[in-house]
Amino acid sequence: MTQIQIKPERLLSFIAEMAKIGGTPNGGCNRQALTEEDRIGRALFLDWCREIGGVSRLDSMGNIFVHFEGTDTTKLPVLMGSHLDTQPSGGKFDGVYGVLAALEVMSSLYDQNITLAHPVEIVVWSNEEGSRFSPAMSGSGVFAGKLSQPTLYQSVDDQGISYQQALIATEQLGELPCESFPFAAALELHIEQGPILEAEQTSIGIVTGVQGMNWYQVTISGETTHAGPTPMSMRKDPVQGLNTLLPAIYAKVAEYGEQARITIGKITTIPASPNTVPEHVIFTLDLRHPTQTILDTMSKEVLNLCEQIPPILSSKIDVLWQSPAVEFDSRCIEVVSGAAKKLNLSAMPIVSGAGHDSVYLSTVGPTGMIFVPCKDGISHNEKEHVEPEHLIAGGNVLLHSLMQLAQ
Repeated sequence: MTQIQIKPERLLSFIAEMAKIGGTPNGGCNRQALTEEDRIGRALFLDWCREIGGVSRLDSMGNIFVHFEGTDTTKLPVLMGSHLDTQPSGGKFDGVYGVLAALEVMSSLYDQNITLAHPVEIVVWSNEEGSRFSPAMSGSGVFAGKLSQPTLYQSVDDQGISYQQALIATEQLGELPCESFPFAAALELHIEQGPILEAEQTSIGIVTGVQGMNWYQVTISGETTHAGPTPMSMRKDPVQGLNTLLPAIYAKVAEYGEQARITIGKITTIPASPNTVPEHVIFTLDLRHPTQTILDTMSKEVLNLCEQIPPILSSKIDVLWQSPAVEFDSRCIEVVSGAAKKLNLSAMPIVSGAGHDSVYLSTVGPTGMIFVPCKDGISHNEKEHVEPEHLIAGGNVLLHSLMQLAQ
């Protein structure tokens, strides 16, 4: 018997039509959370859902849930979805692909007149990107009880517009309270946003978990003075302290192997003048590892190094954000692996290096993710690209994973 498949041309059409909303001159998308473009994109998505019998509801954080009935009213729903908001100069696929592939899965089942035993819900999580309102993954974070709705309502964008004001202005403020409910399983299909699958020439990433992430801000302080009159040996220069510290930090992280990550994304001097020795150097420190205990040990040792600076200098460490490592549900992982095998697609286990709504969702119920390769690992960029064959393969793995979980 021929296996059921999604309709490739319809999935690609969904993606192309959505990309027109907030489309940028260089082929990307600017459809930031709770803007007019976001409202129009959401409305188009809901129009498509209604055509196949989906019934939508909206919660108080702007999360959308589109319900499709199952044959057994006693069974818990299976969730699929991701997000429709983008970075200011984002691509066509990040998040969007997971929502529209879920729509295509339900459209294909509708074409075949197939109703699964479990009800199915497609979810559009609000403000996943965090590019307009901080923090990221706002809708799923409140849903999971990990973030505070009153606090997020007060978050403002660069124009001083609050999250709550944006919800009202775009008519995305739902009457349904944003709170978790039981579900049988949840699946999120996403582009990898990294280079591993492409380098391995593999179609499907079976996501086993998400790296733990610790963000710090380190301040090294010395003494400001004129660049000319003060000899080098008499300076209390925090930049010299940083110069000594950085090789030690990178060497320490390297001891933890290929899965360890370190990024120093921002370095600031105060005062910032060409002819003045600064008093302070401030830098950010992003540490990541898929195993929480290793991340904890590595972070402790790196921070100890940050405190071991020359006695003429001082250091201060502030914790900016910590996101614990996540291990996804074993059955969801098994089902995704089985679907890829059934479809004769190359697949490999992979750990996500980026955060996703599934991080929060996994604290509520059984959760899994599916990755497909993106060209050169580029994401959060107008150059973001995914080959059609990979988009189609991911959609079919999502379809057969859903059918297994929702029988």
